Amino acid sequence: MTDARLRHGRISLAISFFVQGVVFALLVTRIPAVQDRYGISDGLLPAFLAAVPILAGAGSIGTERLVKRVRPGAVLRWAQPVVCLALLGVGVGDGFEQVAVTLAVFGLAVGALDASMNMLGVSLQRAYGRSIMLGFHAAYSLGGIVGASLAWAGARWGLSLIVLYGPLMAVLAPAALLASRWYVDRAGPAGGADRVDQRKPRAQVVDVAAPPSPGMRFLLPLCLVMAFVYIGDSTVANWSAKYLRDVLGGSEQLSTVPYNVYMAMTLLGRAVGDVGVRRFGPVAVVRAGAVIAAGGFGVVAVAPGAWVGIAGFTVLGLGLCVIVPQTFAAGGRLAFERLGPEGSDAAVARLNIFNYVGFLAGSPLVGALGEAWSHRGAMLVPLLLVLVTVPYARAFGPEPRPIPCRHERPRTTDVGRGSNGL
Repeated sequence: MTDARLRHGRISLAISFFVQGVVFALLVTRIPAVQDRYGISDGLLPAFLAAVPILAGAGSIGTERLVKRVRPGAVLRWAQPVVCLALLGVGVGDGFEQVAVTLAVFGLAVGALDASMNMLGVSLQRAYGRSIMLGFHAAYSLGGIVGASLAWAGARWGLSLIVLYGPLMAVLAPAALLASRWYVDRAGPAGGADRVDQRKPRAQVVDVAAPPSPGMRFLLPLCLVMAFVYIGDSTVANWSAKYLRDVLGGSEQLSTVPYNVYMAMTLLGRAVGDVGVRRFGPVAVVRAGAVIAAGGFGVVAVAPGAWVGIAGFTVLGLGLCVIVPQTFAAGGRLAFERLGPEGSDAAVARLNIFNYVGFLAGSPLVGALGEAWSHRGAMLVPLLLVLVTVPYARAFGPEPRPIPCRHERPRTTDVGRGSNGL
């Protein structure tokens, strides 16, 4: 496989991550406008918001099965325009049933999109032989910042959802579809294409539809890490503004700052994170990220005022941002070594489910503890969960290889680690 093809595949996939960041931010930051347009009550709104990640988990499971027959690039090629059209449907609908169906389609398609997008990212990283996964997630963070900024401008100027979404989707959906022409599917190490050994019985490629199956137990630490990190991420997304205003005494305007600086630091950390992984290795980077994120939560929990709280959320973004891309990379690599390319794709889909588990659990968990105990005390829960990642960080490194007898030829190859290392 030529360097040019890999480079084009990398750029096209980065575009896909960017588009998804824009689209998702345009939806979640305009939830109040969606609620007003369709008359969704405050009591019913949590059910609508929970339904999207639940259906996204179902979409990820479906993708896990689908990519056994269809390449991940083909799934992503068609899932992304569906997500864009579903967002457009949210803006043009006028009935309660319409928005329910549209959000259901959005959730299912997002699950397929997230899973297939990360499958391609893991495959490309394996082909490059060095860490590039954080760069894709940096593109997603940049898209999120752009999407949130456009949503803010739409709210500032009083634009309706269709006026905001229509022109953007008219640009983003064709751009993503055009970029999909250069996707690189299941690229193998050192630029070669993955080839499943046809002599291997099909039974050895394990069906992993329900987590965790016996053949994928090695993924369990990574699944827990994924869930714990997204509990922290959803805490920031859902509670940072309220915490700064109600607990730290910040103004309404200042309460919008924590999530913005969190996203900015996420972009910065991911933009330079691949260099850190290449230099120090994924285990060291994940451990450092977990400690930094826990420190950020600690600062938030004890902050005497709004500006110290904002500093805590800033540090938090820098720490959390590196863990999720490395979780996908580690899971894909370990599964590839054991089960081949289909196993790698299945592992990514499995890990993606725990993204939604953490997102679903985080907000109600922190909210319930805040009401029953204290909001400061509630911040200690994601702090402790993130710290659990530190001993689990060993799972992000290569598996130890048995030392062969001097008369025995080695039977294993460390797949996915080029001359630059991972």
